[in-house]
Amino acid sequence: MSYHGAVKVGGTPDVRELAHLVITKVAVGPFDNNAYLLRCRATDEQLLIDAAADAPVLLETVGGSLATVVTTHRHGDHWQALAAVAAATGARTAAGRHDAEGIGVRSDLLLDDGDTLRVGEVELTVRHLVGHTPGAIVLVYDDPQGHPHLFSGDCLFPGGPGKTTGAADFTSLMDGLEAKVFDALADETWIYPGHGNDSTLGAERPHLAEWRARGW
Repeated sequence: MSYHGAVKVGGTPDVRELAHLVITKVAVGPFDNNAYLLRCRATDEQLLIDAAADAPVLLETVGGSLATVVTTHRHGDHWQALAAVAAATGARTAAGRHDAEGIGVRSDLLLDDGDTLRVGEVELTVRHLVGHTPGAIVLVYDDPQGHPHLFSGDCLFPGGPGKTTGAADFTSLMDGLEAKVFDALADETWIYPGHGNDSTLGAERPHLAEWRARGW
């Protein structure tokens, strides 16, 4: 596999080709945000996860029609290019129900825990995790010919969960990650975070107790 997921702002996107889905990862903006373009091989329909910044770069990456833009959570660095990308492509916008009000562009589709989001013939499962924000979501693609793929936004990174502002939020995020991610998905699950390099659940799982103990 040539895909590595180590991308830099101003650099070349990295492309992962699966049996039914093509994933393109690109880094944009002053906060080194990752955006992910998903393309169904059977239909060529495309979905973008986090129109974070730099609409020209994102539109060049899309290169054609775009059906949906999903925003993983309400923090502004993840949707600064959303209005421009949606206007240029006519794509519908989607976000977690409890974060939509904090996003500066209207969400056409409000997502809840357990919802199925389609890109062509490919199905993504929505998981709602409370803690980094009230309505953050992650997306899971369970590849029928491979391992699962987790688009984690800012809920999970290599080395720990996303930032929280208090003990209750931290506990909520950790509880959600353990119940809906680590307990539900195999070690081979690939993690595509909102910033930085990728990881796997297997690489992160041994550190769950350490994260709990340190409180961040």
